[in-house]
Amino acid sequence: MTRSVIAPSLCVALASVFLIAAAPEDSTPSVLVTLTALQKGSLPQRVTAYGKVEPGASAQQTIMAPVSATIGEIYVRPGVEVAKGAALIRLVPSPKTTAAYAQAKSALLVAGQLVERTKKLLGGHLATGQQLAEAEKSEADARSALAALDALGGDKVQILRAPFPAIVLGLSTSQGAMVGEGVPLLDLADPSGLVLRVGVVPERVAAIKPGDKAELDAIGGREKFAGTVVLRGSVVDPENGMVPVDIGIPPGALLPGTMAEAVITTGETQGYVVPHQAVLVDDSGDTYVVQSVNLVAKKVAVDVLGSDGDRDIVDGPFDAAAPVVLDGNYQLQNGMKLRLSNSDAKNKE
Repeated sequence: MTRSVIAPSLCVALASVFLIAAAPEDSTPSVLVTLTALQKGSLPQRVTAYGKVEPGASAQQTIMAPVSATIGEIYVRPGVEVAKGAALIRLVPSPKTTAAYAQAKSALLVAGQLVERTKKLLGGHLATGQQLAEAEKSEADARSALAALDALGGDKVQILRAPFPAIVLGLSTSQGAMVGEGVPLLDLADPSGLVLRVGVVPERVAAIKPGDKAELDAIGGREKFAGTVVLRGSVVDPENGMVPVDIGIPPGALLPGTMAEAVITTGETQGYVVPHQAVLVDDSGDTYVVQSVNLVAKKVAVDVLGSDGDRDIVDGPFDAAAPVVLDGNYQLQNGMKLRLSNSDAKNKE
Protein backbone atom coordinates (compact mmCIF):
# COMPACT_ATOMS: atom_id res chain seq x y z
CA MET A 1 0.00 0.00 0.00
CA THR A 2 2.78 2.38 0.92
CA ARG A 3 4.78 1.46 -2.20
CA SER A 4 1.87 2.27 -4.51
CA VAL A 5 1.60 5.81 -3.11
CA ILE A 6 5.32 6.67 -3.14
CA ALA A 7 6.02 5.43 -6.65
CA PRO A 8 3.79 7.98 -8.48
CA SER A 9 5.15 10.82 -6.38
CA LEU A 10 8.68 9.90 -7.26
CA CYS A 11 7.81 9.86 -10.96
CA VAL A 12 6.37 13.38 -10.82
CA ALA A 13 9.43 14.70 -9.06
CA LEU A 14 11.79 13.12 -11.55
CA ALA A 15 9.78 14.53 -14.49
CA SER A 16 9.97 18.04 -13.04
CA VAL A 17 13.71 17.80 -12.64
CA PHE A 18 14.03 16.61 -16.26
CA LEU A 19 11.93 19.50 -17.64
CA ILE A 20 13.89 22.08 -15.68
CA ALA A 21 17.15 20.64 -16.91
CA ALA A 22 15.92 20.61 -20.55
CA ALA A 23 14.51 24.14 -20.56
CA PRO A 24 16.61 26.81 -22.41
CA GLU A 25 18.43 29.35 -20.34
CA ASP A 26 16.49 32.25 -22.01
CA SER A 27 13.02 31.64 -23.38
CA THR A 28 12.35 35.31 -24.35
CA PRO A 29 11.01 35.39 -27.98
CA SER A 30 13.26 36.90 -30.66
CA VAL A 31 12.86 37.99 -34.27
CA LEU A 32 15.07 37.03 -37.22
CA VAL A 33 16.32 40.20 -38.92
CA THR A 34 18.90 41.58 -41.32
CA LEU A 35 20.91 44.69 -40.51
CA THR A 36 22.72 47.45 -42.34
CA ALA A 37 25.22 49.96 -41.03
CA LEU A 38 24.05 53.49 -40.25
CA GLN A 39 25.90 55.96 -42.43
CA LYS A 40 25.98 59.71 -42.69
CA GLY A 41 25.92 61.11 -46.21
CA SER A 42 23.95 63.15 -48.70
CA LEU A 43 21.39 62.66 -51.45
CA PRO A 44 20.67 64.98 -54.38
CA GLN A 45 17.62 67.22 -54.17
CA ARG A 46 15.62 66.80 -57.36
CA VAL A 47 12.58 68.39 -58.96
CA THR A 48 10.75 66.46 -61.69
CA ALA A 49 8.80 68.37 -64.34
CA TYR A 50 7.33 67.79 -67.80
CA GLY A 51 7.18 69.97 -70.88
CA LYS A 52 7.76 70.45 -74.59
CA VAL A 53 10.75 71.36 -76.73
CA GLU A 54 10.40 74.92 -78.07
CA PRO A 55 12.72 77.63 -79.38
CA GLY A 56 14.18 79.82 -76.68
CA ALA A 57 13.35 83.51 -76.46
CA SER A 58 16.41 84.50 -78.51
CA ALA A 59 16.16 81.60 -80.97
CA GLN A 60 12.85 82.44 -82.64
CA GLN A 61 12.27 85.01 -85.37
CA THR A 62 9.15 85.97 -87.29
CA ILE A 63 9.67 86.99 -90.92
CA MET A 64 7.34 89.84 -91.89
CA ALA A 65 6.42 91.44 -95.18
CA PRO A 66 8.75 94.43 -95.71
CA VAL A 67 6.22 96.14 -98.00
CA SER A 68 2.71 95.58 -99.28
CA ALA A 69 3.02 92.73 -101.77
CA THR A 70 1.49 89.63 -103.28
CA ILE A 71 2.83 86.20 -102.29
CA GLY A 72 4.26 84.91 -105.53
CA GLU A 73 5.72 81.58 -104.41
CA ILE A 74 6.47 79.77 -101.13
CA TYR A 75 9.62 77.62 -101.19
CA VAL A 76 9.36 75.98 -97.75
CA ARG A 77 6.85 74.20 -95.56
CA PRO A 78 6.53 73.84 -91.78
CA GLY A 79 8.96 71.41 -90.20
CA VAL A 80 11.77 71.64 -92.77
CA GLU A 81 15.28 72.73 -91.86
CA VAL A 82 16.91 75.28 -94.15
CA ALA A 83 20.42 76.67 -94.51
CA LYS A 84 21.35 80.29 -94.01
CA GLY A 85 20.43 82.25 -97.14
CA ALA A 86 17.92 79.68 -98.40
CA ALA A 87 14.96 81.10 -100.35
CA LEU A 88 11.77 81.24 -98.29
CA ILE A 89 9.15 83.33 -100.11
CA ARG A 90 8.97 85.33 -103.36
CA LEU A 91 7.15 88.66 -103.11
CA VAL A 92 5.61 90.42 -106.10
CA PRO A 93 4.98 94.17 -105.67
CA SER A 94 1.37 95.01 -105.06
CA PRO A 95 -0.35 97.86 -106.93
CA LYS A 96 -0.14 99.89 -103.74
CA THR A 97 3.63 99.40 -103.49
CA THR A 98 4.11 100.19 -107.17
CA ALA A 99 2.09 103.39 -106.80
CA ALA A 100 3.99 104.43 -103.66
CA TYR A 101 7.32 103.94 -105.42
CA ALA A 102 6.19 105.94 -108.45
CA GLN A 103 5.00 108.73 -106.19
CA ALA A 104 8.34 108.79 -104.36
CA LYS A 105 10.26 109.07 -107.63
CA SER A 106 7.96 111.81 -108.85
CA ALA A 107 8.28 113.69 -105.52
CA LEU A 108 12.08 113.63 -105.78
CA LEU A 109 11.95 114.90 -109.37
CA VAL A 110 9.62 117.78 -108.45
CA ALA A 111 11.70 118.66 -105.38
CA GLY A 112 14.86 118.81 -107.51
CA GLN A 113 13.20 121.07 -110.03
CA LEU A 114 12.00 123.36 -107.24
CA VAL A 115 15.55 123.72 -105.92
CA GLU A 116 16.89 124.70 -109.35
CA ARG A 117 14.10 127.21 -109.89
CA THR A 118 14.57 128.74 -106.43
CA LYS A 119 18.30 129.15 -107.07
CA LYS A 120 17.59 131.14 -110.26
CA LEU A 121 15.04 133.33 -108.48
CA LEU A 122 17.50 133.94 -105.68
CA GLY A 123 20.08 135.09 -108.24
CA GLY A 124 17.56 137.66 -109.52
CA HIS A 125 16.69 138.70 -105.98
CA LEU A 126 13.19 137.24 -106.45
CA ALA A 127 13.53 134.62 -103.73
CA THR A 128 15.07 134.51 -100.29
CA GLY A 129 17.72 132.28 -98.77
CA GLN A 130 15.07 130.83 -96.48
CA GLN A 131 12.99 129.71 -99.47
CA LEU A 132 16.03 127.98 -100.98
CA ALA A 133 16.75 126.21 -97.71
CA GLU A 134 13.16 124.96 -97.54
CA ALA A 135 13.32 123.72 -101.14
CA GLU A 136 16.58 121.87 -100.47
CA LYS A 137 15.07 120.26 -97.36
CA SER A 138 12.08 119.06 -99.38
CA GLU A 139 14.45 117.55 -101.93
CA ALA A 140 16.44 115.77 -99.16
CA ASP A 141 13.24 114.38 -97.61
CA ALA A 142 12.05 113.08 -101.00
CA ARG A 143 15.44 111.45 -101.64
CA SER A 144 15.34 109.73 -98.21
CA ALA A 145 11.80 108.43 -98.82
CA LEU A 146 12.82 106.95 -102.18
CA ALA A 147 15.97 105.40 -100.68
CA ALA A 148 13.87 103.75 -97.99
CA LEU A 149 11.59 102.20 -100.60
CA ASP A 150 14.62 101.08 -102.60
CA ALA A 151 16.02 99.38 -99.49
CA LEU A 152 12.74 97.48 -99.11
CA GLY A 153 12.80 96.37 -102.74
CA GLY A 154 11.03 99.24 -104.37
CA ASP A 155 8.82 98.03 -107.20
CA LYS A 156 10.96 94.91 -107.84
CA VAL A 157 10.26 91.24 -107.18
CA GLN A 158 11.86 90.20 -103.86
CA ILE A 159 12.94 86.84 -102.48
CA LEU A 160 12.98 86.64 -98.69
CA ARG A 161 15.86 84.43 -97.42
CA ALA A 162 16.68 82.70 -94.14
CA PRO A 163 18.83 84.97 -91.94
CA PHE A 164 20.41 81.93 -90.19
CA PRO A 165 20.28 78.10 -90.33
CA ALA A 166 16.72 77.50 -89.23
CA ILE A 167 13.74 75.23 -88.74
CA VAL A 168 10.48 76.51 -90.24
CA LEU A 169 8.00 76.39 -87.37
CA GLY A 170 4.96 77.66 -89.20
CA LEU A 171 3.50 79.56 -92.16
CA SER A 172 0.84 82.22 -91.79
CA THR A 173 0.24 83.02 -95.47
CA SER A 174 -0.48 81.28 -98.76
CA GLN A 175 0.43 81.68 -102.40
CA GLY A 176 -1.43 84.52 -104.10
CA ALA A 177 -2.35 86.26 -100.86
CA MET A 178 -2.17 90.05 -100.64
CA VAL A 179 -0.22 91.11 -97.55
CA GLY A 180 0.43 94.50 -96.03
CA GLU A 181 3.67 95.88 -94.68
CA GLY A 182 4.59 94.27 -91.35
CA VAL A 183 2.27 91.28 -91.72
CA PRO A 184 3.82 88.04 -90.28
CA LEU A 185 4.59 85.49 -92.99
CA LEU A 186 6.43 82.62 -91.28
CA ASP A 187 8.21 81.70 -88.04
CA LEU A 188 11.78 80.40 -87.87
CA ALA A 189 13.72 78.78 -85.03
CA ASP A 190 17.45 78.45 -84.59
CA PRO A 191 18.01 74.70 -83.88
CA SER A 192 20.99 75.54 -81.69
CA GLY A 193 18.75 77.57 -79.38
CA LEU A 194 16.03 75.03 -78.56
CA VAL A 195 14.96 74.55 -74.94
CA LEU A 196 12.75 72.16 -73.04
CA ARG A 197 10.09 74.41 -71.50
CA VAL A 198 8.64 72.71 -68.43
CA GLY A 199 6.10 73.73 -65.82
CA VAL A 200 6.98 73.53 -62.12
CA VAL A 201 4.55 73.89 -59.23
CA PRO A 202 5.10 77.21 -57.40
CA GLU A 203 6.00 75.43 -54.14
CA ARG A 204 9.05 73.76 -55.76
CA VAL A 205 10.27 76.40 -58.20
CA ALA A 206 12.12 78.51 -55.62
CA ALA A 207 14.77 75.76 -55.32
CA ILE A 208 15.61 76.00 -59.05
CA LYS A 209 18.18 78.45 -60.37
CA PRO A 210 19.94 79.04 -63.71
CA GLY A 211 22.88 76.68 -64.09
CA ASP A 212 21.25 73.72 -62.34
CA LYS A 213 21.85 70.44 -64.15
CA ALA A 214 19.00 68.33 -65.47
CA GLU A 215 18.51 64.89 -66.96
CA LEU A 216 16.13 64.87 -69.92
CA ASP A 217 14.13 61.86 -71.05
CA ALA A 218 11.89 62.14 -74.12
CA ILE A 219 8.50 60.52 -73.69
CA GLY A 220 8.76 57.21 -75.53
CA GLY A 221 12.48 57.70 -76.20
CA ARG A 222 15.34 55.38 -75.33
CA GLU A 223 18.17 57.82 -74.73
CA LYS A 224 18.60 60.38 -71.97
CA PHE A 225 20.30 63.75 -72.42
CA ALA A 226 21.98 66.24 -70.13
CA GLY A 227 20.59 69.78 -69.94
CA THR A 228 21.10 72.98 -68.00
CA VAL A 229 18.53 75.41 -66.62
CA VAL A 230 18.83 78.67 -68.56
CA LEU A 231 15.75 80.53 -67.33
CA ARG A 232 13.44 80.25 -64.32
CA GLY A 233 10.19 82.16 -64.47
CA SER A 234 8.88 84.23 -61.59
CA VAL A 235 5.19 84.38 -62.53
CA VAL A 236 2.57 81.63 -62.44
CA ASP A 237 1.05 80.85 -65.84
CA PRO A 238 -2.70 81.44 -65.38
CA GLU A 239 -3.52 78.74 -67.93
CA ASN A 240 -1.96 75.83 -66.05
CA GLY A 241 -0.96 77.18 -62.63
CA MET A 242 2.71 76.34 -63.24
CA VAL A 243 5.88 78.44 -63.32
CA PRO A 244 7.79 78.06 -66.62
CA VAL A 245 11.40 76.88 -66.55
CA ASP A 246 13.59 76.70 -69.69
CA ILE A 247 16.25 73.99 -69.90
CA GLY A 248 18.92 74.23 -72.59
CA ILE A 249 19.40 71.01 -74.57
CA PRO A 250 22.29 69.72 -76.72
CA PRO A 251 21.99 70.71 -80.41
CA GLY A 252 20.20 68.01 -82.37
CA ALA A 253 19.20 66.03 -79.27
CA LEU A 254 15.44 66.65 -79.42
CA LEU A 255 13.13 67.96 -82.12
CA PRO A 256 10.75 70.89 -81.62
CA GLY A 257 7.43 69.71 -80.21
CA THR A 258 8.92 66.68 -78.42
CA MET A 259 7.39 65.99 -75.00
CA ALA A 260 9.95 65.13 -72.34
CA GLU A 261 10.56 64.68 -68.63
CA ALA A 262 13.22 66.71 -66.83
CA VAL A 263 14.76 65.75 -63.50
CA ILE A 264 16.46 68.89 -62.20
CA THR A 265 19.13 68.60 -59.50
CA THR A 266 18.83 71.63 -57.23
CA GLY A 267 21.32 70.74 -54.50
CA GLU A 268 22.10 68.12 -51.83
CA THR A 269 20.52 67.13 -48.50
CA GLN A 270 22.78 66.05 -45.62
CA GLY A 271 21.77 63.45 -43.03
CA TYR A 272 21.70 59.69 -42.48
CA VAL A 273 21.27 57.63 -45.65
CA VAL A 274 19.20 54.45 -45.21
CA PRO A 275 17.48 52.03 -47.61
CA HIS A 276 13.86 52.94 -48.21
CA GLN A 277 12.68 49.67 -46.61
CA ALA A 278 14.20 50.75 -43.29
CA VAL A 279 11.67 53.60 -42.90
CA LEU A 280 8.33 52.63 -41.35
CA VAL A 281 5.14 54.53 -40.52
CA ASP A 282 3.27 54.03 -37.24
CA ASP A 283 -0.47 54.19 -36.61
CA SER A 284 -0.25 57.95 -36.05
CA GLY A 285 1.41 58.53 -39.42
CA ASP A 286 4.82 59.27 -37.89
CA THR A 287 7.94 57.82 -39.51
CA TYR A 288 10.52 55.79 -37.64
CA VAL A 289 13.32 53.27 -38.06
CA VAL A 290 14.46 50.44 -35.80
CA GLN A 291 18.04 50.17 -34.62
CA SER A 292 19.76 47.12 -33.17
CA VAL A 293 21.42 48.11 -29.89
CA ASN A 294 23.30 45.02 -28.66
CA LEU A 295 20.75 42.89 -30.55
CA VAL A 296 17.81 44.61 -28.84
CA ALA A 297 15.25 46.58 -30.90
CA LYS A 298 15.03 50.34 -30.38
CA LYS A 299 12.56 52.49 -32.30
CA VAL A 300 13.86 55.91 -33.38
CA ALA A 301 11.48 58.64 -34.62
CA VAL A 302 12.88 60.26 -37.77
CA ASP A 303 12.17 63.04 -40.25
CA VAL A 304 12.45 62.01 -43.89
CA LEU A 305 14.38 64.85 -45.55
CA GLY A 306 14.44 63.48 -49.09
CA SER A 307 14.53 60.42 -51.31
CA ASP A 308 16.47 59.21 -54.31
CA GLY A 309 15.45 55.92 -55.87
CA ASP A 310 15.48 53.23 -53.18
CA ARG A 311 17.32 55.39 -50.63
CA ASP A 312 16.02 57.91 -48.11
CA ILE A 313 17.87 60.55 -46.16
CA VAL A 314 16.61 60.93 -42.60
CA ASP A 315 17.42 62.73 -39.37
CA GLY A 316 16.72 61.71 -35.80
CA PRO A 317 18.24 60.88 -32.37
CA PHE A 318 20.24 57.89 -33.58
CA ASP A 319 22.79 55.77 -31.77
CA ALA A 320 25.54 56.34 -34.34
CA ALA A 321 27.22 52.99 -33.58
CA ALA A 322 24.08 50.86 -33.86
CA PRO A 323 23.04 49.32 -37.20
CA VAL A 324 19.57 49.72 -38.70
CA VAL A 325 17.14 46.82 -39.03
CA LEU A 326 15.88 45.99 -42.53
CA ASP A 327 14.05 42.65 -43.00
CA GLY A 328 11.82 41.91 -40.04
CA ASN A 329 11.66 45.51 -38.79
CA TYR A 330 7.87 45.76 -39.08
CA GLN A 331 7.45 43.06 -36.39
CA LEU A 332 9.53 44.81 -33.76
CA GLN A 333 8.67 46.68 -30.60
CA ASN A 334 11.08 48.36 -28.22
CA GLY A 335 13.09 45.87 -26.19
CA MET A 336 12.48 42.84 -28.40
CA LYS A 337 15.51 40.64 -28.92
CA LEU A 338 16.93 40.06 -32.36
CA ARG A 339 18.47 37.11 -34.16
CA LEU A 340 20.71 37.72 -37.13
CA SER A 341 20.39 36.04 -40.50
CA ASN A 342 23.38 34.01 -41.66
CA SER A 343 24.63 36.84 -43.89
CA ASP A 344 24.45 39.32 -41.04
CA ALA A 345 26.23 36.91 -38.71
CA LYS A 346 29.03 36.48 -41.23
CA ASN A 347 29.31 40.21 -41.73
CA LYS A 348 29.42 40.76 -38.00
CA GLU A 349 32.25 38.22 -37.67
